[in-house]
Amino acid sequence: MAIVEVKVPQLSESVAEATLLTWKKKAGESVAQDEILIEIETDKVVMEVPAPSAGVLSEIVVGDGGTVVAEQLIAKIDTDGKAAAAAPAAVAASAVAAPAAAPAAASPAGNSMSGVAMPAAAKLMADNNLAAGSVAGSGKDGRVTKGDVLAAVASGASIPTGAPTATLPQVAAPAARTRIEKLRLLSRPSLK
Repeated sequence: MAIVEVKVPQLSESVAEATLLTWKKKAGESVAQDEILIEIETDKVVMEVPAPSAGVLSEIVVGDGGTVVAEQLIAKIDTDGKAAAAAPAAVAASAVAAPAAAPAAASPAGNSMSGVAMPAAAKLMADNNLAAGSVAGSGKDGRVTKGDVLAAVASGASIPTGAPTATLPQVAAPAARTRIEKLRLLSRPSLK
C-alpha cells in the first residue's frame, strides 16, 4: 500500500497562512491524478490543490475552513485504491479534524474582522453587484470567503436588475477653438 501525501503548496513570501475552502472529494472516494481536491484561499489569491497521483482519498487531515501553512499535510491518497478499507478510518479522522477547525472560524469577542471580505470574495462581490454587508462570512474571524459569495450568488441574494436609479447631470461641451487659437497655443515656448 503506497500512501501519497497531499500538502499545501508554497505560499508567497508575505503570506503566512491560508484557509481551506470546501473539499471537492470525500474520504474514501477515488481521485484521478491532477484532479482538483480543494481550493486554498489566502489574503491575496485562491489556489487550487490538485491530486499528486491517482488513487483513493484515504484521509482528510484538515477539514473545511481549517487554517494551514505552506507545506502542511492536509490529506493522504492511497495509490493502491482500497476504498472500502480506508473509508471508515478516514471518516473518523475527518470528523476529528472538522471540530478542530470550527473554533478557528469562530469570531472571538471584539474582533472587527467579522464581515470583511477576502480579496477574491470582494472581487466576486463587485462582479455580481453585491453590497458589502449582504453576504455572511464563514471564514476565519467571520471573514467573507469566495465560497460564501458563490453560495450567495447561487441562492440569488439581492442581485440588482441593472436598471439605473439616478441620472447623471448634463455638462456642456467646451467651445471649439479656432484654428488661429490652436496655432498660438502651439507656437508658445514650452516651459521646462
